[in-house]
Amino acid sequence: MSKDSPVKNLLANKMQRRTFLKWSGAIGVPVIAGGVGTKLLIDNQKVEKTASASDWDKVVSTCSINNCGGRCVIKAYVKDGVVVRVATDTQESGDPSIPPLRACVRGRNYRNLLYHPDRLKYPMKRVGKRGEGKFERISWEEAIETIASEIKRIGETYGPESRYVNYASGQSWGLHGGRNSARKVLALTGGYLNYRNDYSSGAGNVATPYTYGTNNSGSSFDSLLHSKYIILWGQNPSEMIFSTPYREYLMQAKKNGAKIILIDPRYTDTAIAFADEWIPIKPTTDNAMMDAMGYVIVTENLHDQEFLDKYCVGFDGDHMPDGIAPQESVKSYLMGEKDGVAKTPEWAAKICGVPADKIREIARNYATIKPAALIQGWAAQRQAYGEQFMRGGAQLACLTGNVGKLGGWAAGTGYWSRADIVYPFKVENPVKASIPCFLWTKAVEQGTEMTAEDGLQGTDKLTTNIKLIFNMAGNMLVNQHSDINKTTSLLEDESKVEFICVSDLFMTPSAKYADIVLPGTTFFERYDIGVPWCFGDYVVFGDKTIDPLYECRNEYDVFTEVADKLGVKDQFTEGKTILDLVKDSVKRTREELDPNFPTFEEFREKGVHHFKFDEPLVGFKAQIDDLEKNPFETPSGKIELFSKTLWDMNQREEIPAIAKYISSWEGPEDPLIEKYPLQLISWHYKRRCHSTYDNMPWLEEAAKQEMWLNPKDADKRGIKDGDKVQVFNDRGSLLIDVKVTTRITPGVAGIPQGAWYTPDKAGTDQRGSINVLTSQRPTPLAKSNPQLTNLVEVKKHKE
Repeated sequence: MSKDSPVKNLLANKMQRRTFLKWSGAIGVPVIAGGVGTKLLIDNQKVEKTASASDWDKVVSTCSINNCGGRCVIKAYVKDGVVVRVATDTQESGDPSIPPLRACVRGRNYRNLLYHPDRLKYPMKRVGKRGEGKFERISWEEAIETIASEIKRIGETYGPESRYVNYASGQSWGLHGGRNSARKVLALTGGYLNYRNDYSSGAGNVATPYTYGTNNSGSSFDSLLHSKYIILWGQNPSEMIFSTPYREYLMQAKKNGAKIILIDPRYTDTAIAFADEWIPIKPTTDNAMMDAMGYVIVTENLHDQEFLDKYCVGFDGDHMPDGIAPQESVKSYLMGEKDGVAKTPEWAAKICGVPADKIREIARNYATIKPAALIQGWAAQRQAYGEQFMRGGAQLACLTGNVGKLGGWAAGTGYWSRADIVYPFKVENPVKASIPCFLWTKAVEQGTEMTAEDGLQGTDKLTTNIKLIFNMAGNMLVNQHSDINKTTSLLEDESKVEFICVSDLFMTPSAKYADIVLPGTTFFERYDIGVPWCFGDYVVFGDKTIDPLYECRNEYDVFTEVADKLGVKDQFTEGKTILDLVKDSVKRTREELDPNFPTFEEFREKGVHHFKFDEPLVGFKAQIDDLEKNPFETPSGKIELFSKTLWDMNQREEIPAIAKYISSWEGPEDPLIEKYPLQLISWHYKRRCHSTYDNMPWLEEAAKQEMWLNPKDADKRGIKDGDKVQVFNDRGSLLIDVKVTTRITPGVAGIPQGAWYTPDKAGTDQRGSINVLTSQRPTPLAKSNPQLTNLVEVKKHKE
């Protein structure tokens, strides 16, 4: 156990738990000296429910701004400037269209986050080697001066493309955030290298528009109340909280009689809570099952030929683009007319592990029990050929005519939005060059060698490699990016990246690689508006609950001073504070988008605003109702099951024009499986939001960091439940306790993503950080992350 670990801190202060704060009603509230101000460790779970209003001065409604997908209502009870307890949404509106926005286990731990003893308290500069984690305290004046001078020096020496704000998601889906603050200062002083896309749905974001012309292929969740058959393919909203109300609608759909099928290598909490049936499947093989379902639907004449004729391009030889042979069609591929392999359930079963009869049953049910919704999670597209998975789901939705129908679902990426607010914080970057966010390490090492084949856009060639990195409120720099050993080796070389600035709440693995570390604020300590990803008809007011602790500062205020040093303060702030930005957003939303939106005072008082609509949003309903007036945003104006644009790329083995199964590298058919016989996957864990909260002891009690392994695989290796094991491949090695369970498919190992990288002297990770094992090889079309495509071996660890 490390000297400063949170667990050890808690144990060391156990005796101090006899000191009680009478007004809190809490058991176990020690007052601990240190830093600037007072630190509190408050036991949320033991606050007396009978505490009266006299025990606090006020109750403030606020909202976490992180990347969990949900936006729950958090009520902070404040006494003498201290949050003494938190609660969540308890209101039952009586309106089924307004489910309560209740916090999950993570949300109920927020006060422990706020008062955690390991909070960063003041700015620091590195005094050891990169990655050693050796820092000394400095003043804010020195930190601001250093940041400003490095922005200026590196920009003047290498040009604006050398400056980069790294993809990070620890503070996201609010009005401003650290990333945008850093970007704006860089934009006002010459610019920065752009990134595009994301780690969450990177393959889908690029692939789905080739079919539909847009990623907005989803429907509002209340549409599911009309579904009779729902397939959740690789989606786990019970743990990763795809949207706070989503689970309520799934529950109601089930009560309404909908049958729910879950396809996933794991028997997830979502399967337990909602599914009528779990279909275990081998990772990377989803498209084989999709192809076989398509074969059954077509050969048994269950497909919607009228829909395909009217709305789609590429299903059969009669509806192909000019100059394309009929045997390139979807139907021809399924029948095996060109390659001699009919995509039968028996063919697919040998690949994906799902029995042929079960594939037939699901295909028939999906085609005949209507309306049916096939909803794709994003886990299965984070693999070598993830683009095929997203287009394959959309293809099945079209074969069955479930697109544009109430209770149906168009599949694909599945974004939907029918409500919005005005975002007053704008960034205009004069630099047009952009890279795929997943390839930032390549831009550090080989930026000037990158081409369009690497996903470079906006320019033919970069003039420099990345030399400066701002990593604001994110652990992506080291922990969440693939192949940690390769990444850390790159960052340790100070001749490559000359300056790294990190702002965070804790000394994360990424913060240890910074030259300057800034202590950020939690959502309790600033104003904001919380927006639920792209899915939800509501927004939550993020009220400032208390003043920032210690010397912690919001990044907007920090970069205001940096901008001042660089002579662009007026352009940066435009005369607005953070609170002004929130007020401006509310005012302009009322004026420009929705006159029914509440005033600032009303919004602050209510804490949440639900947008009201007369009926569910149905993805592509306008196109299906009147295609002539509302064509799809594709080159043909129709759904492109065959994409001429992809065909013309002439990379048909890895980027085919139709969705199809492609045998994956580090998949079950890769010869490497002889050396590393287990497929390794990860998932968003109920106790973390990505890597956020990994240092929360109570959440470790709620869900231990452990690897799942099927009993068949454990028995082969002499491994028993609770053993410590070594997991390894050619990229790295880690140690982790094992959970032997039938809840995971044989041949598959699963490690929850987000554990903080903690290597020993030999470089073996001690925490179970899966990214020491994952690959930086990107997907072929989107150049996105393939982090669920890994082969490993597991053996019992000998102490």
